[in-house]
Amino acid sequence: METYKETFRTWNKVASIYEDKFMDLDLYNDTYDFFTEQIPTNNPEILEIGCGPGNITKYVLGKRPDFKLTAIDIAPNMIKLAKKNNPNGIFKVLDIRNITTIRQNFNGILAGFCVSYLSQIDGSKLIQDCHKLLSSSGILYISFVEGIYEDSAYQIGSSGDRVFFYYHGLDFFKNILETNHFTIIKLYHKNFHKTDKTTETHTIMIARKHQ
Repeated sequence: METYKETFRTWNKVASIYEDKFMDLDLYNDTYDFFTEQIPTNNPEILEIGCGPGNITKYVLGKRPDFKLTAIDIAPNMIKLAKKNNPNGIFKVLDIRNITTIRQNFNGILAGFCVSYLSQIDGSKLIQDCHKLLSSSGILYISFVEGIYEDSAYQIGSSGDRVFFYYHGLDFFKNILETNHFTIIKLYHKNFHKTDKTTETHTIMIARKHQ
């Protein structure tokens, strides 16, 4: 899809801008805390998809330095920044639509807002793929911007570059998770105040694989 190609090019181009804006954002820290607390295993294998400049990576490794964390992103410049910000992580350039090429199982998977750049079809497939990669009782963290799917459209950033942004409904992901044998164990709603003075509802779902 051409919308994906343009979005991926933009993320690669604006990696440093994204790092400056979000590296120290603490709005979601309590959600990351809950995720880390649900994984009691020592030295667990963790996968982060759509890691960007490594902002979530840095926080969770600070909380759980025993995490053996592998992180992926489609943008090479994001991966360069993530490596710089997290010298102990393992980072790979990989399209999140191809995560089943990873031949490994994980105790937990973090997907911070990456589904905001995926269609419903690809978002649904991502949940299926995460189920395949998670070990028994593995934990999945997923976040998105709640809204009407039909309102999805290009958004233009301060650099003038565009990304295609998908809104998703809460019930959509609830149904997808339940269909794919996940039990939702925690649900958060965060009010995110944008620079244009509007407010978005950011939804975070943490679920456990039960089959």
